[in-house]
Amino acid sequence: HRTLGSAPRPQLAWLAAHGTVRRYPAGQPVVVEGQPITDLSVIFSGRMSIRVDRGTGPRKVMEWRAGDVAGLLPFSRMRAAPGTAVADEDLEALFVPSSCFRDLVRECFDLTGLLVHVMLDRARIFMSSDLQVEKILSLGRLAAGLAHELNNPASAVARSAAMLDACLTDVERASEALGAAGLSPGDVEAIVQVRRACGTPAPRDNLTPLERADREEMLVDWLERHGIDARLAEPLADSTVEEQAFDRLARSIDPAILGPALRWVAAICATRRLADEIETAASRIHHLVAAIRGFTYMDQAAGPKSVDVAQGLNDTLTVLRSKARSRTIAVSLAADPDLLPIEGFGGELNQVWANLLDNALDAAPESGHVEVTAKVEGAFLVVRVVDDGPGIPADVQPRLFEPFFTTKPIGVGTGLGLDLARRIVSRHDGFIEVDSVPGRTEFRVLLPLGPHRWQEPTEGGPS
Repeated sequence: HRTLGSAPRPQLAWLAAHGTVRRYPAGQPVVVEGQPITDLSVIFSGRMSIRVDRGTGPRKVMEWRAGDVAGLLPFSRMRAAPGTAVADEDLEALFVPSSCFRDLVRECFDLTGLLVHVMLDRARIFMSSDLQVEKILSLGRLAAGLAHELNNPASAVARSAAMLDACLTDVERASEALGAAGLSPGDVEAIVQVRRACGTPAPRDNLTPLERADREEMLVDWLERHGIDARLAEPLADSTVEEQAFDRLARSIDPAILGPALRWVAAICATRRLADEIETAASRIHHLVAAIRGFTYMDQAAGPKSVDVAQGLNDTLTVLRSKARSRTIAVSLAADPDLLPIEGFGGELNQVWANLLDNALDAAPESGHVEVTAKVEGAFLVVRVVDDGPGIPADVQPRLFEPFFTTKPIGVGTGLGLDLARRIVSRHDGFIEVDSVPGRTEFRVLLPLGPHRWQEPTEGGPS
């Protein structure tokens, strides 16, 4: 037997004497989701697989063939089947009831050790699968918001780039007109002085719509008084050039070249403004991509390493900002400036922050508030996520970290987020606490600052 073959023959004989051989035809369920698991099963022939539905339909998690061990194992805290196990091929297996486990542990030491290794391997597979599914689901929930966040600056780049082409054509034509006007050195100096002033963009964001409209109206009046195309007022309004500068220019040059000169200045102003808009939008895209890369810890080798928790929280807030904005929820982050990095798995910890923040945004009312803080308290780094939602009923709180338990509607919550958050935090030798009353729910994650003993996952999760 591939799994148990190294056990002493007397112990294998003991196992055979206490079990019962059963056969299942292909397609027949061996155990149904939610049904109590009461037997250890040793596969002799055939194939069996288990499919778990985590809110998106049944998905195969594990498969057992001849030579494998399945079912309930000694020391396992799994009590009910997490999914439905079906015989994919005609199956023959030995089933040993859990009522024999106490004697098995006492009389079959070597066999028990092999079974414990099987349990640990299986727990790793299930935890990896749970974490992967929850990551995919949470990233899927974030995708729409991120698409919106990226679409705005991307559209701005495309729009400004298209307009920039027309502006460059205006610059070329205005330059040709000025070149043909036979400008004197004095004319050139006067025009360049206005252009230099135009090179300083006006603080558009500091002007109210009414103030900008007044400035544009002033420029329209001035241009019309001088017989110049009033459409130049819009790009000129984006500069800091005042009316007095235009008056000085009008007095300094021939009226016949005033129009071409201002067309050239306006084209330069428009070109600079569009270039600034492209740079701002591209920087926003770069910032979002950097946040996503930081959130997922892309291009970083596996294994524990120094983790900047404050940066992780900031990256997580960035990828969730669209959801907060869509419900006009104010989100604040206050991290101790002297916060030191901790040793850990940054991508996994970001998954914890994402789950807690996502839940807080779901719980907070429209125009509500979510507060995130991170600081050192004693021997722990403590992250708090607080929302001003209706609170969690007292009878629900003890079940919050149970696998597959959710208070959200079907298809919205998988019931895996807080369970996996607890497992991840436990793996970092930390723990999660929750306090909730109407109007205030606080989740606290406490991570030790000292060296870690990286824990192996166990079936049912850490206690």
